[in-house]
Amino acid sequence: MEIFREFTFEAAHRLPEVPEGHKCARLHGHSYRVTVHVEGPVDPTAGWVMDFGDVKAAFKPLEEQLDHHYLNEVPGLENPTSENLAVWIWDRLAPGLPGLSSVTVRETCTSGCTYRGR
Repeated sequence: MEIFREFTFEAAHRLPEVPEGHKCARLHGHSYRVTVHVEGPVDPTAGWVMDFGDVKAAFKPLEEQLDHHYLNEVPGLENPTSENLAVWIWDRLAPGLPGLSSVTVRETCTSGCTYRGR
């Protein structure tokens, strides 16, 4: 069974490694949506894989670092593409969130990426 919890945050960034003249080289912002998936067996007593509140608690410290911040200034996000952000989130969630199976980052309603770990 796989469960998920979605989170949203607002942040600004610029992409310093894009070709000269690319619009994403300029400072801009997004309403990010992050979906965290956890996979595992359904506990026969509790009837769930994991309490959604545990997923929320695991993401909370990351949300505090990201929400309404300039992502380029967050250590490890000097080039804050969606792909790099997904890996950054995974690397911080995985040690304390058993069964983490994927992290999806959407930076617009129609664009994003999914990371499933190394």
